[in-house]
Amino acid sequence: MKNFTLTVILLSISLTAFSQTPRMSLYEEFTGETCPPCASANPPLNLLLASPTNTPKIVAIKWQVPIPSAPSNTWSLYQTNKVEIDWRWKSVAAGGYGYVPAINSAPSGKIDGEAPSVFGAASAHPANLNNNVISTAQSYTSAFSISVSRAWDASCSSINLTVSIAASANFNAVGALKFRTVMVENNIDFLTAPGSNGEKHFEDVAIKSFPTLQSGISMASSWTIGQTQTFTLNCPIPSYTRKKEEIAFVCFIQDDGNTKVAQATRVSKVAMPSEALAALNAKVEVTCSNSITPQITLRNDGLSSINTITINPYTDGIAANPMVWNGILAAGTSTTINLNSIPTPTANGAHTFSFNVNLNVPAFNLTYSANKVSYLVASNFSGNSVSESFAAATFPPLNWANSNPNSGPSWSRVTNAGGYNLSSQSTKYDFFNNPAIGDVDNLYLAPMNLSGGAAPELSFDLAYAQRNANSNDQLEVFVSDNCGASWTSFYSNAGLVLATALPTPLSYVPDVNDISQWRTENITLTGFNKPSVLVKFTTTNNNGNNLYLDNINLSQAQPIGIKKNDLAFQNIEVYPNPSNGETTLKINLPNTLKGKLIITNTLGQLVYSNSVNLKAGLNYVQLDLTSFSTGIYTVVLETELGTCNKKISLNK
Repeated sequence: MKNFTLTVILLSISLTAFSQTPRMSLYEEFTGETCPPCASANPPLNLLLASPTNTPKIVAIKWQVPIPSAPSNTWSLYQTNKVEIDWRWKSVAAGGYGYVPAINSAPSGKIDGEAPSVFGAASAHPANLNNNVISTAQSYTSAFSISVSRAWDASCSSINLTVSIAASANFNAVGALKFRTVMVENNIDFLTAPGSNGEKHFEDVAIKSFPTLQSGISMASSWTIGQTQTFTLNCPIPSYTRKKEEIAFVCFIQDDGNTKVAQATRVSKVAMPSEALAALNAKVEVTCSNSITPQITLRNDGLSSINTITINPYTDGIAANPMVWNGILAAGTSTTINLNSIPTPTANGAHTFSFNVNLNVPAFNLTYSANKVSYLVASNFSGNSVSESFAAATFPPLNWANSNPNSGPSWSRVTNAGGYNLSSQSTKYDFFNNPAIGDVDNLYLAPMNLSGGAAPELSFDLAYAQRNANSNDQLEVFVSDNCGASWTSFYSNAGLVLATALPTPLSYVPDVNDISQWRTENITLTGFNKPSVLVKFTTTNNNGNNLYLDNINLSQAQPIGIKKNDLAFQNIEVYPNPSNGETTLKINLPNTLKGKLIITNTLGQLVYSNSVNLKAGLNYVQLDLTSFSTGIYTVVLETELGTCNKKISLNK
């Protein structure tokens, strides 16, 4: 009788154990773009996790933490999702989730919310994760099963998840029980490392959680066998997602009372729908009226022809009338579409054109959205001064514009190089990171009235190095007096002729100890002393190396329309320069003027401002810079005749 009783008890225990669900373990790695050992630890970790032996047992999430420091770039894998990432790795005292032991180094990991040592690992370092540790973690059964189905929405801009949870055993949580859903990109590859450790290939990167990582979906604290919970989630795809087809999800049930993960599941990436449309570029250059006629190029990356496309245009984010394109866009082919005339704001300077598209099919994908570009409105050729040193943080400068049809690397303002090393700011064209050979971008000066007087004089400082002897990046200067209907070339140099420094395979930055890496170009714009003049710098990309421009000046003797560089401003000196703090501004004027004197630092920040009354003849304005820090400053004198900028080096 005793033997029978023992048999029944053992059978009961066995049935209870086998009624539970096999576990999918969760491995969370805390890695980082600035973490030197992470770059070497991740490749073998990825191979281990991708092994056919382990994929049925464990699923991974990689959190790109700011250890030992946050990436300096404003965009990085960490920066795009820093709020969730910071919460996941930080202590409770620091406002985080509060894993124990704390996450204080990278790379390190957690298995099912616990230290890997619980399952036999020597430490939390990924190098100590192995097949045995994974098998041990997965051997514990779970009280839950999770089923998740996914579907693209009609525009492939979000993914809908349907989640079903069922209890296969009784369960009582220690604290709040949460279902967390993390969107990951399975594979990400960069041409240039986003951080400082050189890592360019990333796997299973967490990019967004739904509804948020912190809140998750609340579950009942107590569960009985057969209890279920079903819900749906709409998961919009973040704008910083690299490839939609790489999107997958990791879902898990976690007890926040003890941080243990009760069950996890993988929702694999899914191929894009058969209709796939790529926006290759959008082109709008310049307008002198209240309308633009943009041109866009689309490519069919799908498997079948597309016959109807609805294009929704916007100017400065304001919707214009949609346009319907009808035709045959065969699979693998491209088409360029000239849109109807649409209204534009009329204020001088840079404005934006953007668009999105709809297809008359159940689902589609705009796989690459290069659909927001700047253009120049030249409604008022006012003759404002042109003396640009890029001291102000705004880019493009006021009333300027840059065009970048394919939304790739282009013109930008930088703060690590300046003309002849007298400042640390300039504008840079990024040939180095631009793989689109033949890509043409423009930087437009403000619209100018150059009527009367002598031929205008354009000058600028440049620095450029080739990547190698075959690099043939090109810089040109064009001028138009008919609102861009035609352009006259005044300057064209490329490759070795353009270069001011020796070739380098590294991303070029002018040497701060070598002013010979800068050259000044002077161009006479013969025949363009006219009332409506546009000037543009045009680059043609050969994926060589970086180009820097600074101190762009446009002057004219005895002008009617233009005020900049009036004869009154030909005799302005700042001395001594460099200065130890006591500085004098010497100004020779033909008549009395009122003006404003301002000083900015290398970041474009205002550090001094004062009104000045200037007499005819010589004026001496004393400047006391002794309270300023050592560095380069820009002294700006603004008067009714125009504006003059002078650099001063403060050496204390």
